[in-house]
Amino acid sequence: MNTLLEPGMLVRHPGQPEWGMGQVQSNVKGRITVNFEHAGKVLIDGGRVELQLVLDLPH
Repeated sequence: MNTLLEPGMLVRHPGQPEWGMGQVQSNVKGRITVNFEHAGKVLIDGGRVELQLVLDLPH
């Protein structure tokens, strides 16, 4: 799934729910930069963490 992530997509980190929702900034060779609501910009190793795509936004 991580290979399909593109800038602008919204994700959550399954092991860090307190970080809130994040927006993918870049995805280069499995290194995914995400800007999270409560953690700021974080570099994720896509080989170790499977980010969860957010499809439905709360109304």
